[in-house]
Amino acid sequence: MPAAIQTRSKLTDRYQTTVPAEVRKALKLGKKDQLKYSISAEGAVQIEKETGETEDPAMIAFLGFLARDMEANPGRIEPLGADFMARVASLTQDVDIDLDAPLSPDDE
Repeated sequence: MPAAIQTRSKLTDRYQTTVPAEVRKALKLGKKDQLKYSISAEGAVQIEKETGETEDPAMIAFLGFLARDMEANPGRIEPLGADFMARVASLTQDVDIDLDAPLSPDDE
């Protein structure tokens, strides 16, 4: 476990602060990353890099349902046919997608 880091920052008149370089490095923070603050009853503050990956209870339940159904009924699983794949390709041929591009705030 890495050594604990202790550092300081100062609040501006607008209650803003700069995250110290040691903290940015330890949390591997980049510009526009979000931080999550957890405050204990005693007043201790824990700061984490927000990954943006939150668990959606509806999605978890749905994926669980699919997994159970696939396990219980493996004979119902069929590969996608060539006709279906050709139809999907024709519907998406003019759509340009960069899966590595970051999402803009408007897309969230």
